[in-house]
Amino acid sequence: MTREVVTTERDAAIQQLRDVGLRVTAPRLEILHILTGGGHMDVETLAVAAREKLGALTSQAVYEMLRHFLETGLVTKFDRPGLPAVFEIAGTPHHHALCSLCGRVDNVTSAPLKKPGNDLSGWDVHGSEIVFKGICPDCSATARN
Repeated sequence: MTREVVTTERDAAIQQLRDVGLRVTAPRLEILHILTGGGHMDVETLAVAAREKLGALTSQAVYEMLRHFLETGLVTKFDRPGLPAVFEIAGTPHHHALCSLCGRVDNVTSAPLKKPGNDLSGWDVHGSEIVFKGICPDCSATARN
């Protein structure tokens, strides 16, 4: 049973790459697999995790893969002020919560924002996002101890 699930996940990743016109390679499959595991990861975290399975893989190669994934809509990028950007698999639109101490990013599901009427007259708005800033549960717990 486990073998079927692994094969299905791999086949799905292969199909994702093909659907957006990207060549299927072991590094691309591995980066997609890692991101599919959930969470928000920066380039170095992704590179280290991928190296565990693939061996040699440069951070520059991961940057290039992520650039292609962004251009084709496979992943999204969240910029954290003063910290490296993090990436996640593209999915349902959502907002983010950002810890001001450790930089942790969590997804926040809420109703989509509506375009403000006259305030953005002439703008071609493509989307919106709210970022909730605060202290994550881990940092809060550490501060209490």
